[in-house]
Amino acid sequence: MSSGVAPQGSAPPSADRPSEPPSSSPRASRTALGFLSGVRNYGVLVSFAVLFAVLAFTATNFLTSGNLLNVLDQSTYLGIIAAAGTLVIIAGGFDLSVAGTFALAGVIAAKLATRGVDPTLALIIGAASGGVVGFVNGMFVARFGINPFITTLATGFILSGLALVITGGSLILVTNPSFGNIGTAQLGSVTWESIIFLIWTLIMGLLLARTIFGRYIYACGGNQEAARLSGIRVTAVRTATFMLSGFAASLAGVLSASRVSTGQADAGQGLQLTAVAAVVVGGTSIWGGSGAVWRTVVGIFLLGLVSNGFNLLGINQVYEQVVFGAIVLLAATVDARLRRGRT
Repeated sequence: MSSGVAPQGSAPPSADRPSEPPSSSPRASRTALGFLSGVRNYGVLVSFAVLFAVLAFTATNFLTSGNLLNVLDQSTYLGIIAAAGTLVIIAGGFDLSVAGTFALAGVIAAKLATRGVDPTLALIIGAASGGVVGFVNGMFVARFGINPFITTLATGFILSGLALVITGGSLILVTNPSFGNIGTAQLGSVTWESIIFLIWTLIMGLLLARTIFGRYIYACGGNQEAARLSGIRVTAVRTATFMLSGFAASLAGVLSASRVSTGQADAGQGLQLTAVAAVVVGGTSIWGGSGAVWRTVVGIFLLGLVSNGFNLLGINQVYEQVVFGAIVLLAATVDARLRRGRT
């Protein structure tokens, strides 16, 4: 029978045990996550404001209307594509076919215009082609469950190949002056391309932030199974985001073709990666479920200011890609730390 006395030589319970390291304070963890969340949500805006101020004081011609309108104009095609691409990524997708869509749309429009089709109708058909591409991407990804990276990479190759077949490796020159109207027209000092970009991003922003469809996009990206169980038609929602992305790429493609009155198979090369970079820099989670169009737009302008600053300050342009990469890596790191802290 136990006497209730510890055996001789034995230490009292836990007397000589090394104490366990204290767990990190929940309050400290919440503070860190809150800080990272703030960086992801508003870091791009702060960075843009700081860089804008620096260039305003250091670059002589930065604040001229001509230079600022040039930054806006150079952001047009990328902005149209990235605004719609934000919806795709928030919904849990990825679209690498936008460069191929961009090129093919311009080639289709130019080819039709040289075959006697009304230039306006040719541009409309070219712009509509991207919606078809987006539908195909959406079906493969959302209905058949194929990885979006692989799917859109493959369709991008196919589209670029089709554009090359149609052009035969040569430029398609459109001599009808009506074809170039939309791409070269201006309202005052602002190009119509820039106006279309601003209108399109406003539509995408309102669609995401102010509609039921936008809430469905967030739900699909956050947890597809939970969204499906709650009655959301996940396949339809994700396919719709790909269709918007495809249309955006083809819209940008026909605007570009109109501007130079030319269809070319290699137009838009590299846009797919730059668009994703702009979305990530804007704080949209690459894993889906979080993001905003307005932040993507600020991210686009931030990258535009970096490029513009290199030019105005006479800094060697070879370092531009290094800076771009560092910005994207920093944004991705913040997103990864946030994701790890919340799991």
